[in-house]
Amino acid sequence: MEEEIRLQKYMAECGVASRRKAEEYILDGKVQVNGKIVTELGTKINPNKDVVYFNNRKIENEGKNIYILLNKPIGYVTTTKDQFNRETVLDLIKNVKGRVVPVGRLDMYTSGALILTNDGNFTYKITHPSHEINKTYIATIRGIITEEEVNKLKNGVKIDDYTTRPAKVKIMKTDVEKNISRIEITIHEGKNRQVRKMCEAVGRNVVALHRSKIGDIGVKDLQLGTWRYLSEKEVEKLKK
Repeated sequence: MEEEIRLQKYMAECGVASRRKAEEYILDGKVQVNGKIVTELGTKINPNKDVVYFNNRKIENEGKNIYILLNKPIGYVTTTKDQFNRETVLDLIKNVKGRVVPVGRLDMYTSGALILTNDGNFTYKITHPSHEINKTYIATIRGIITEEEVNKLKNGVKIDDYTTRPAKVKIMKTDVEKNISRIEITIHEGKNRQVRKMCEAVGRNVVALHRSKIGDIGVKDLQLGTWRYLSEKEVEKLKK
């Protein structure tokens, strides 16, 4: 008997998206199997026989996994296609054989470390909060931050309807003349605009934000707008 696998797992293996995101696409009616729209999450397919389309484009498992580290500049959106025709991070990835998608997001006005891959299972591991992969940011904020405010950030603050988990925070620089502070903050959650909202929760506005590291992998040696492939060792370290 030929092996069948869940549709969302196959989509992840093809690099379409993480399994969680693939499930959303299925429920939204964006996936077809053998010409028919499928909306059941329990659907299984035979990769050797069945033909799967996502957004009217045939998807296939090309076999080779690609892992890229990009030092994203400000002004690029973290998506594969933008409805307003803004430049996306894929416009910075040239000469890559295979379709890759961003792992998580950085907002348009945040620079720094961003991973792109065609490995959906890897994407799931990196983005799921249970895996607790640290992300380190350098935030330049308005005003001179106090130790009391730093301690609040460390212990967790309320943003929207959510209290953040404990974070690592340290003051890197204060400039009384320019009335700014620079802090390093490390979190492992991935809430929308989380670092900006955390700073706002202690009364500080972020004027510049840069993600310097994902796990222990940083972009210090990568110029803005450039990228490199992750090594096998780096990929395995992130998976663990």
